[in-house]
Parts: sequence; structure tokens; C-alpha cells
Amino acid sequence: MIGKLKGKVDTIGESFCIVDVGGVGYEVQASARTLRNMKIGDDVALTIDTHVREDAIRLYGFASEVERSWFRTLQSVQGVGSKVSLGLLGTLSPQDLANAIALGDWASVEQAPGIGKKLAQRIVAELKDKAPALSVAGMHLPSGSAPGGTPAEGNIAAEAISALSNLGYQPAQASAAIAVAMKELGEAADTAKLIRRGLKELAR
Repeated sequence: MIGKLKGKVDTIGESFCIVDVGGVGYEVQASARTLRNMKIGDDVALTIDTHVREDAIRLYGFASEVERSWFRTLQSVQGVGSKVSLGLLGTLSPQDLANAIALGDWASVEQAPGIGKKLAQRIVAELKDKAPALSVAGMHLPSGSAPGGTPAEGNIAAEAISALSNLGYQPAQASAAIAVAMKELGEAADTAKLIRRGLKELAR
């Protein structure tokens, strides 16, 4: 199985790119968001999900491990295949998707191509308990919240969610509350402020 590709972008299509690795071109399916960030000739490193079938081998490429995790998780929902998953990840970033699911915001999910109201509601309902873990993995604060955009940004959110969970709240509830808090506090967010704002949200 291929888990990662590093090479130069040779071709960019509507839903795929070709990555030249040592003279061999690999065709990789990718989301519109990932493709928009590429230019022909750029060095690129893609996390890969390999699908093997009797008649073909397909490679799906992602800018991060978190994005690949969402790609796999989305397909656990009935009616969601690889095409719909890529469409959703091309419409919403992994963090925006995690927040939408945690907040029950199926209308944001419905914006993706190939997703109607019923499917959007099913995605939110079935993945709500899985969103907290994926949300923490990809959670970030606005640029400038921490020097250099370090992993400490995600730790702030993770610590706040953990604190609320220790107080007896379900992970999905804690994640949704912290998502709201992060959106409202922006660059002013720190662990203590997130916890206070999260508790206020949970008390509603």
C-alpha cells in the first residue's frame, strides 16, 4: 500500500493531479481545496489513501493526516462514497467540518456537491460522537494566536475540551462548546477563557 507520495506536480486536472516521483507519474485523486493549493512544478508531499479493486488501483491524496482521517470516517456513513467525501472536503476544511458536525450544523454540510438535506443530516447525526477526536486533531486558532503557528494552538483547545470532559460533560458536548468559544474569542483565546466561555455555552 502507498501511504505517502513526495515529488513534483506534473499535471493538475479538475479532480486529480499527477505527481512525478523519480520519473514515475502517479495519478492522485484529490479535493478541490487540495488542488487549489498546487502549482505545476511545485514540490509536494501528499498523505495517500490507497483503494485496491479487481480492475483498478486508485490513489487519493490529502494535504494532512487529519484530512485523510475525515475522508475515511465520512465513508462510514451510508450513502457517502469517495467522490462525495472529496467534494465535502473541498467545500469545508477539516476543522470547519468538525465544527459543523459538533454544532449540528447540517446546512453547512449540505453546501457540498452531491449532498442533499437528508444525507447532510445523516452525516451530522452519525458522526457527532466521532467529531471531538478529529476536531482536536485538526483544531487551530487564528494565525498569530501563538508564535509560528505551533502545535500549542491545538493543545489549548484540547486542554479546554479535556477540562470540560473531566467536569462530566460528554466529549461531543465539550467539543461543540469549545468550537463556539473559539469562534467567538478568536485571537484572544487561551485555555482559561475557552473553558469559561465553554461552560457558559453549556449552561444555556
